[in-house]
Amino acid sequence: MTETETNAYDVVVLGAGPVGENVADRARAAGLTTAVVESELVGGECSYWACMPSKALLRPVIARADARRVPGLRQSVQGPLDASAVLAHRDYYTSHWKDDGQVGWLDSIGADLYRGHGRLAGPRTVTVTGPDGAEHLLTARHAVAVCTGSRASLPKLPGLDEVKPWTSREATSSPSVPGRLIVVGGGVVATEMATVWRALGSEVTMLVRGKGLLPRMEPFAGELIAEALTEAGTDVRTGTSIESVTRENGTVVAVTDTGDRVEADEILFATGRAPRTDDIGLETIGLDPGSWLPVDDSLRVTGHDWLYAVGDVNHRALLTHQGKYQARIAGAAIAARATGETLLAEPWGAHAATADNAAVPQVVFTDPEAAAVGLSLAEAEQAGHRVQAVDVDLSTVAGAGLYADGYKGRARMVVDVEAEIIRGVTLVGPGVGELIHSATIAVAGEVPVSRLWHAVPSYPTISEVWLRLLEAYRDA
Repeated sequence: MTETETNAYDVVVLGAGPVGENVADRARAAGLTTAVVESELVGGECSYWACMPSKALLRPVIARADARRVPGLRQSVQGPLDASAVLAHRDYYTSHWKDDGQVGWLDSIGADLYRGHGRLAGPRTVTVTGPDGAEHLLTARHAVAVCTGSRASLPKLPGLDEVKPWTSREATSSPSVPGRLIVVGGGVVATEMATVWRALGSEVTMLVRGKGLLPRMEPFAGELIAEALTEAGTDVRTGTSIESVTRENGTVVAVTDTGDRVEADEILFATGRAPRTDDIGLETIGLDPGSWLPVDDSLRVTGHDWLYAVGDVNHRALLTHQGKYQARIAGAAIAARATGETLLAEPWGAHAATADNAAVPQVVFTDPEAAAVGLSLAEAEQAGHRVQAVDVDLSTVAGAGLYADGYKGRARMVVDVEAEIIRGVTLVGPGVGELIHSATIAVAGEVPVSRLWHAVPSYPTISEVWLRLLEAYRDA
């Protein structure tokens, strides 16, 4: 019988992805002893199966698309991408799925790493079963932080397991380019992966249940990206559901609700996320396994003064950068409570993740890019704000014309006409991903529109769209 080793810490963190790493970093910076538990690779989903590999795959695709719009250069980049080089570039940025560097970073901040499956075993207690069967009992004096993230959610279709469908993990780590690919879904993962694999040579068919792509953004974002995907040769079918899917002699066959039969070598389901909380011992503290964990703005779980849920598991904003933001807030809140400091939990305070509700930025790295922060027009109206949306055709901005021949894009600013601040901004067009942080500052800082007139954009840059938006609001 294996003897269980017991160790006590100030803070125990379940999950060593970017979120867990940041909680541990903030706790250690405050002088709190910290243990981190990880069952897979230190660095988590983002480092190996999401943000980093997907953007490494997309960067050559977008660079070629941009180059093809530049006079004197487009003739030099008409050939196909070197798929093997693109995949090797991806492998480099995932560290070939090895986590030595990330483990070294954890060591450098003084956090103890426990490899294995961690489960809650009652208040402030975590058991860890290592790969070798060894068991550890960890107790937390002040806090346990659940940072286990989310996983792809698959629909309940008969026989789906036998088909061996792709999720986001397989889509970002595939060692080869499928000849034909079905992408089910119309969100961020679906549009980005359709962009990648079509550019690398796959025949891509998108099956989208809703009316359009990127349903959480302004409608024009999905419309412009659908148009571009179609121009690139992707078969985009909206208002389409899958009734059945099988694999016949190696070929995937999807039958839609209209009776159409679509064949491919692989099928990617990008149809949502589910929390990784089904086997972490939630039942031992009165919570439901497999559930999202509701939290307050300091990321403390409702009804449990020692338990924190940070990142995807709380379902506030399923984005890596937002999870890392939450982790900084949670780490500071844990430290403040542990040392008896006053908690600054008012909106925009040091211990409140206010941006989760008011200023969440996101970039979709398609061609064209789509970027947004804050509320869309519909969301602002639903929230009860009296708002006005102003739109600008990005092609009218001098910097956009210089950036690319035939530049196509659009910008929208949603202004609260009572408070005279910006509630949200959406930008669609080549290169707009690097513009969104200026909008994030304006939204998070609640900068008065009158003051923004004094933030002068450099000429000739695409950022001059700010001036055009302010003019459109003034003249409306």
